[in-house]
Amino acid sequence: MSSLRIEVASGGSAGRVFDAELDSVHIGRAPSNDLVLSDALVSSEHARIVSSVDGFVLEDLSSTNGTWLLRGAELHALGEGRRAMALSPGDRVRLGGPDAEGVELRVDFAPDTDTLEIALLRPLSELAKGAPLAAGDDRLQLLVQALREVVSHEGLSDVVSGIADAALLLVPRATHATVVLRQEDSEATEARKAVGFVPVVTRVRGPLGPRAPEAAVRVTRSVVRKVISERAAVLAADAPSETFSSESLLGASIRSTIGIPLWKDDAILGVLQLDNRDAPAMFEARDVDALGVLAVSASLAIANAELIQRLRLTRAELRKENQYLRGRERARTAEVQIIGESRAMAELLRQLDKVVDTRVSVLIEGETGVGKELIASSVHYRSKRKDKLFVAQNCAAFPENLLESELFGHKRGAFTGATDEKKGLFEIADGGTLFLDELGEMPLSLQAKLLRALQEGEIRPIGATQSKQVNVRIVAATNKNLEAEVKAGRFREDLYYRLKVFPIRVPPLRERRDDIAPLARFFLDRYTREMGKSVPGFAQETLEILSAYDFPGNVRELENEVQRLVIQADDNAFLTPELLSPRVRQIETVLLSANAAKGSLKEMVDQVERHILIEALREHGNNKTAAAKTLGITREGLHKKLKQLGVG
Repeated sequence: MSSLRIEVASGGSAGRVFDAELDSVHIGRAPSNDLVLSDALVSSEHARIVSSVDGFVLEDLSSTNGTWLLRGAELHALGEGRRAMALSPGDRVRLGGPDAEGVELRVDFAPDTDTLEIALLRPLSELAKGAPLAAGDDRLQLLVQALREVVSHEGLSDVVSGIADAALLLVPRATHATVVLRQEDSEATEARKAVGFVPVVTRVRGPLGPRAPEAAVRVTRSVVRKVISERAAVLAADAPSETFSSESLLGASIRSTIGIPLWKDDAILGVLQLDNRDAPAMFEARDVDALGVLAVSASLAIANAELIQRLRLTRAELRKENQYLRGRERARTAEVQIIGESRAMAELLRQLDKVVDTRVSVLIEGETGVGKELIASSVHYRSKRKDKLFVAQNCAAFPENLLESELFGHKRGAFTGATDEKKGLFEIADGGTLFLDELGEMPLSLQAKLLRALQEGEIRPIGATQSKQVNVRIVAATNKNLEAEVKAGRFREDLYYRLKVFPIRVPPLRERRDDIAPLARFFLDRYTREMGKSVPGFAQETLEILSAYDFPGNVRELENEVQRLVIQADDNAFLTPELLSPRVRQIETVLLSANAAKGSLKEMVDQVERHILIEALREHGNNKTAAAKTLGITREGLHKKLKQLGVG
């Protein structure tokens, strides 16, 4: 058995040395690990080093920040595809990052010094024939019971445990049975290349039957190596073969070990190892024969369990892919959900229906967070272009030179760093729709190229000598007043009028309060499903407060508020007002100060508005111009409100 030494070379535990005589060393932040590292980049259960036939194997345990193996100048990442790699003495392991920011471990181990004498070899070709048990062997009934134990399981872990239990049943002298399986590298160039053979389960004989061991049990590696190299069943002992007489066994305290190959076609899947660790004992040839018969069915059971496991993983991956494709198909078939029951949203949808199948550009105006991209995607997926791509680009997300490349593409060598030719979004969206968000942030120099694309239907990538024809429908959005931007010289007037062929204004949430409740319920349903919580709904008072709040961040702010409510909520409890954020609950104070009587939502809101108008006029000595300025509305708007609410 090799002795493993781990030296912590960097991080909070730098200088610590960990010597292990274990088959498996777990590494992570959690106190349950064998090697505990408190560094923030290390996951609770980050990695483990497992004893294999030829040394040790490093495994990443689905860590958050990753595991790397550094061997000389080569750096190998363990992650989604490759989970395990065989270790060599002197390797360095980095946890949490490939660079100095991670924790580095130095791994070393001594060569295995196990030495055993081989008493019997039974080649795989003989085992495969299923040689009959020797005459007079009374274990036929036990063998039937053992085979029934093996084939009764489907999962790999249950199968290997069943094999170990069956082996103990067949060989009464054995006290320990271990199944060693091939550990594979799924990223290897050769199909299913093994990185080592690792003990996966050990069962020990107990007074009530086989059970899991209380402490780690080490395998006899030299026997396992012999089984694999010779492709044969092995009976070995820890003494020279000339002492294999029954008289000398007890006096010399000799113990023997059996290793049985588990195989599929030409591949060795693993090794079944049995020994007696309670008292000196010598196994017999008939023990090997009985286990050989068991191994024929056990090997097939392991191969089938591995196949079922891979099929289950593949099915899970296909399920995820199908969910993605179904989601994309719902979008392609115009299943873009626009939640709204107000007259303002009904009018907006009526306008959309008029413009979706025209070629004119659409300019969507509205405050931040009102859902301009949702309206843009609705324009696309309601139109005849829905079978082509809908591509979105935020014009404020890139500096000028990169934005030009994103939109129009570039030729190789067009500028420093342009090592490859790149298609622009206009070319990618050919036949479909290109949504340009935050259009008011586009530099003037790019506005000229955009105008040409709109007028002529052609683009020229950076560094190109020829133009390309494209058929792209432009939908643009902005939260700026483009007319004011034109007057200030920050936006081209000709482009402004070209875009504003069909403007659509998305009203802020405060102008369509009837939509707050259905939107809140929509987001509640989304986040309860996402978080796996059972929340019956909103308390009536909570909905009233939400509906009375102005939501300066609009739909995005409402979504965030509902998400926050779901996080705080207890299972099976309604969302009550005290869970609301302080900024939203301020409206509760206004309701109280207005002395609003209970009634319909519109009646309560009207009472609050009436209270606010009266208070503003009182503060300014009935000066309507000053009051209107304070309220952020025009004098005419104030007159209109006063008339609607019956304030003289």
